[in-house]
Amino acid sequence: MKIAFHGAARTVTGSKHLITLTNNTQILLDCGLFQGMGHVTDKLNDYFGFDPKKITYLILSHAHIDHCGLLPKLVADGFEGKIFCTPATMDLARILMMDSAKIQMQDAEYLNRHLGEGEEMEEALYTEEDVTKTLSQMKIVEYEEDFEIDENIRLKLTDAGHILGSAAVHLTITEDGKTQRITFSGDVGRYGDLLLKSPQQFDQADYILMESTYGDSLHKDLDPIEDMLFEVINHTCKVKKGKVIIPAFAVGRTQELLYALNGLELKGNLPDVPYYIDSPLSSKATEILRNHPEVYNNGVKQVLKVDHDIFGFKGLRFIESVEESKKLNEDPRPCVIISASGMADAGRVKHHIRNNIGNQKNTILMVGYCEPNSLGGQLIAGKKVVEIFRDSYDVKAEIQSIKSMSAHGDYEDLLQFLSCQDSAKVKQLFLVHGEYEVQQNFATRLKDHGFKHVAIPEYHQEFDLDPAQPEGDGAKIA
Repeated sequence: MKIAFHGAARTVTGSKHLITLTNNTQILLDCGLFQGMGHVTDKLNDYFGFDPKKITYLILSHAHIDHCGLLPKLVADGFEGKIFCTPATMDLARILMMDSAKIQMQDAEYLNRHLGEGEEMEEALYTEEDVTKTLSQMKIVEYEEDFEIDENIRLKLTDAGHILGSAAVHLTITEDGKTQRITFSGDVGRYGDLLLKSPQQFDQADYILMESTYGDSLHKDLDPIEDMLFEVINHTCKVKKGKVIIPAFAVGRTQELLYALNGLELKGNLPDVPYYIDSPLSSKATEILRNHPEVYNNGVKQVLKVDHDIFGFKGLRFIESVEESKKLNEDPRPCVIISASGMADAGRVKHHIRNNIGNQKNTILMVGYCEPNSLGGQLIAGKKVVEIFRDSYDVKAEIQSIKSMSAHGDYEDLLQFLSCQDSAKVKQLFLVHGEYEVQQNFATRLKDHGFKHVAIPEYHQEFDLDPAQPEGDGAKIA
C-alpha cells in the first residue's frame, strides 16, 4: 500500500491524498482547489499528478472548496467512481461547486474583456454541466455508520466539528491478510466553537493524516468576537463615516458573523447601519445550516429558546443580483458588506475591495486564515500596493483582522483531537494542510506528546505503508 500527497502538502489548500493498494485500487481523499497561491495557482489546478481515470473511489471530508473544488474537473477528466460523504456535505458541495463554476466563468469572461496585447484567453476549469455529473456520482454515508465500500475497504466518518457536515475519515483496509487503519482528520474544528459541536473521538489508527493549519498558534485569550466586531463597525461607520468590507467564506464564517452580530442585537449593542450579505451562495448556505439544527452546540440551543432566528437581525439584507451588488459601490453611505471569498481572491468581495481600498475612511476586516500569497494574505501582511484584476491599487483603507475567528482548531485543539490515540501504536503521522514552518513546529510538539514518527510530505511525495512493519516503525519514502 502506498500513499501520495498531491495537494495541501506544505501548504493549506488543494487537499488531495491518494492511497494505492497492491491490487491497484486507488482511493482519493478529497479533491480540492488550490487557492491564493499567486501566479502559480492556475498551473497547480491544471495538474493533478495522477490519472483521474484510474481513481476507484473518492472520499470527501467536507465541502470547503479547497477540499471539493476540483471534483468536477476530476469527473470531466475521466473519474467515474463513487464519491462518499455525509448528507450535509453533499448539500453544501452542491451549491459550492456550482458557485465555483459560475465564478470561474464570470472571472474568465471579465479578464478576457480586459486582455492586454499578447495575453492568452482565460478558460474556466469546469462547467455547471461537469458539476451536475459530479453530483450524480455522490453517495451519502452517515456519521458513525460502518460502511463497506468493497470487501477489502470499510469506511467510518466521525464529526470533525469544522463546518456543517465535516468529517474525519477512518478507513480499515485489508490486503494480503493484513489490516491497516488509516485516519484522515480532514479539517479539525474548535472545542467550544460558536455554533457547532466539538470533534468526536475515534478508534485507534495505524496511520494518521493530520491537518496543521494552526499547529503553532493559540486562539484563546483574545478579545470576544462580538466586542471586536462592535469596535470595528462603530469606529468605521459612526466615527469615520466609512464602509466595513468583510471577506468571509460563504460556508461557516458568514454564519458565525451573522450569529455574533445577532448576539450584539440581543444585547442592544448592534450599531445601527445597513448590513449586506453580498453572496447568493452565503444565503443558500445559511438556509442549509438553518435546516440542520442537530449540529448546533448547547449554547446555540439556549439562544434558540429566546430567538428563533439566530442568523437574522435589524438592518440585514441579502443581496442576490449582480446589479444590486454594483449599486453598493455607488452608495456612499456607511454600511457593512460581508462577501465571499474569505481569502479575497475571487467572487464579489474582490470587486468591493477594489472599489473601497483607496479610501482611508473604509476598513477591510479579515476574519480568518488567508494563504500568504492571496489578496487577503497580502493585506494582513501590510502590503501598501496590491494587484487586483491585473491592476495595482494603493492600500489606503484601514486593514483589521479578528484572529480568533477560525473554523480550524489551534494546536491545543489538534492535540485534544489526537488524545484518544495511543501514540505508541501510530506507525506514522503525516502532517498536511499547513505551512511548512508551522508544520515543523507542530511536529516537534507532537513528538513531545509521544508521536515518534512524524512526516511532513512534499508536493507529490509518495510513501510505502508496509503492513509487515513492527508497531511504531515509520512509513518509508517510496
